[in-house]
Amino acid sequence: MFTFSQLESFVAVAETLHFGRAAERLSMTQPPLTRRIQLLERELGVELFDRAGRTVRLTAAGRAFLADARRILGLSTQAALAVRRVPTGEVGTVALGFTASAAHSVLDAVVEAIHSHLPGVDLVLRERVSSTQLEELRSGELNLALVRPPVPVGLSGHLLHREALLAAVPAGHQLADPARALHLHDLDGQPFVMYSPTEARYFHEVLVGVFRGAGIAPRYVHHLSQVHTILALVRAGLGLALVPQAATALGLDGVVLRPVEGIAGEPVELVAVWRANDENPALHAVRDIVIAATSDERRERPPDGDRPAEP
Repeated sequence: MFTFSQLESFVAVAETLHFGRAAERLSMTQPPLTRRIQLLERELGVELFDRAGRTVRLTAAGRAFLADARRILGLSTQAALAVRRVPTGEVGTVALGFTASAAHSVLDAVVEAIHSHLPGVDLVLRERVSSTQLEELRSGELNLALVRPPVPVGLSGHLLHREALLAAVPAGHQLADPARALHLHDLDGQPFVMYSPTEARYFHEVLVGVFRGAGIAPRYVHHLSQVHTILALVRAGLGLALVPQAATALGLDGVVLRPVEGIAGEPVELVAVWRANDENPALHAVRDIVIAATSDERRERPPDGDRPAEP
């Protein structure tokens, strides 16, 4: 078969229609260039150039072959550039897991940043609860997981995001009145839609700790795992709830989300977790982008006041 050097030589002569100028372009002398073209014609079994007289012209076969030669050389250049980008993480595939609540807090900023800075990376998104993400991370099905703490032994992690807890109150409820402050003690003894201790263990333990620290005991009427389902029950008037601040993005009519006095800081945390021995170069590039994107998102996020969930 012909070689890339023969194709390069053919294209140079075809574009200049002059063996001398083509040799100069290729930084070689004319005799070896002529031999390359002769060997290429012998390999193909056709004449590519009409050398009659003092001019050089492409034959019909040469004109047909020129387009293919250019395409083959272009593909080889692209392949070389692409393979050089693999070790830097600029190309590849990364499977990214995330929780449903993370989709309302940081996922949009994360995906936008990855697509903007790493357009050559194929991002595979998988919504999973934290426990399932950690299992798939260990098995290699996921490269990077956005989960709730803690970070298990044997995995590496980085705190990405903190957010406050807001009270979810049915519209029309006395505690929905923005004219009065809402304190954590106002939830004492109230019917309360709680997180499941098994399927939403992280949020369950966070709220149990908050209530225990305040010395209050809401009356649990239901235990659920997903924020949007909890809000639906609040809207139906079945109880109050505490939800992460990102729930404002759900825009559920009939529910008012209010800040709560008595809850210190931002107790809800989200961490990025990965296998330290994962050899996928794209993972490390994506991880760095995720960390930077969530840091930027946190700096730019405006404070929330009393307001209903927006559409």
